[in-house]
Amino acid sequence: MPKYAEVAVALPIDREFHYSIPEGLSGKVSVGKRVFVPFGPRNVVGYVVGTSDTAEARELKDVISVIDEEPLLTDEMLKLTKWIKDNYCCSWGEAIEAAIPSGIKKGKRELGTRLKEKASTDAEYSQSDPHVLNAEQEKALALINDSIDKKVHRTFLLHGITASGKTEIYLQAIENVLKKGRQTIMLVPEISLTPQTIERFASRFGHQVAVIHSALTPAARFLEWKKIKDGKANIVVGARSAIFSPTKNLGLVIIDEEHETSYKQDDVPRYHARDVAEERARLNDCPLILGSATPSLESYYKALHGDYHMVKLTKRIDERLLPKVKIVDMRMELATRRKIAIFSKVLLDAIDKALKNNKQVMIFLNRRGFSTYINCKKCGFVMKCKRCDTSMVYHFDEKRLICHYCDYNTQPPDICPKCRSSYISYFGLGTEKVESEISRHFSHVHMARMDSDTTTKRGSHDKILGDFRTGGTSLLVGTQMIAKGHDFPEV
Repeated sequence: MPKYAEVAVALPIDREFHYSIPEGLSGKVSVGKRVFVPFGPRNVVGYVVGTSDTAEARELKDVISVIDEEPLLTDEMLKLTKWIKDNYCCSWGEAIEAAIPSGIKKGKRELGTRLKEKASTDAEYSQSDPHVLNAEQEKALALINDSIDKKVHRTFLLHGITASGKTEIYLQAIENVLKKGRQTIMLVPEISLTPQTIERFASRFGHQVAVIHSALTPAARFLEWKKIKDGKANIVVGARSAIFSPTKNLGLVIIDEEHETSYKQDDVPRYHARDVAEERARLNDCPLILGSATPSLESYYKALHGDYHMVKLTKRIDERLLPKVKIVDMRMELATRRKIAIFSKVLLDAIDKALKNNKQVMIFLNRRGFSTYINCKKCGFVMKCKRCDTSMVYHFDEKRLICHYCDYNTQPPDICPKCRSSYISYFGLGTEKVESEISRHFSHVHMARMDSDTTTKRGSHDKILGDFRTGGTSLLVGTQMIAKGHDFPEV
């Protein structure tokens, strides 16, 4: 039995620590388990990353106790977190902390007996059949399946225009992986994790799907994590952190909308899920698919230079035509109407026509709030966050100025803090102002707004979309939350 344990702690210290294994814990301490260890004046949770029969130091502190009966971390996950440590300026313990669900951090034992909340995929679905692929889709799928069949790691950049059928390629590639008894991880941006997206996967694969995203409670998140670990789910659909899912036989990794900035982690460890996915796919000798209509420059560059394999989809499914796009020069509107307008006459007429035909309208603006900045007309002073030095946004509902970076908020001034002038004006445009102006033009219409301000309560996200889907609301104003993962036939 090993006498010493090498332990990583989740602190910003670039080294691991050795502890002596007391006789009472002999045979219980093994790689991948969590342990309680003394660290300075306190006791902390650590992760066993190695064991040995010898140690350089003569006097070592003892491991206090072992938390897990079975290893929490596989050899693959230890390699992956070690890679994160080496590439993202963090400690091994911090990398491991990012890889496990919050429900089992801080020394908590398994929560199985306390779990009450179930994931949305527990519902019954009638399984749907695969769609017939066009020639471009068949060619792309054949290339991907070749790597799956041969268990060869390759990274494919699936560059397809909107509605070119990328998702159907994902689904049929997943079917091939399942036939071989392997598992799939599919990452999507958080905003694309809509009930419709989840339902599409569940309708094809039933209870084999586990879903991981930030809206789940720690208990529900742990339930999904354990479902994957126990082999009860062979497909993982989730946001950035789902790349750490405890799959045992990974056969495919997919990142949809790979250009999205939400794949970057802002907190330590500041990893990019795309790069972590590539390393994980390499460790498992399986392909990685990066899908996008507008690839990131990094991925496009790698595809052009042969590091990635470029696969293009240039045609929309069923020969669908691309939507007509009309750009309106608002300077011409100003010259014609002799006043500054938020909406062009072309847009207002189009909205009016759609509503009169009992159709629905979605208005997208990737900026929440009412006014994007407050300015003094006399001296030019702009209200900025005292922490971030960025313009503060006025929110009409709360009657507050809010920094969208750090959430610092304050009362809007009545007079300029710099020159004491009362010539304070509100400029810029956010979703609150769009909603207000639209209701002025179309007061008879039931409308809703969807942004991070209106979706703070549990279930509000689904309620807003549900009302719009069933026709309860005819007009939806929103940020990027409404831009992806939806299919509303009446829009």
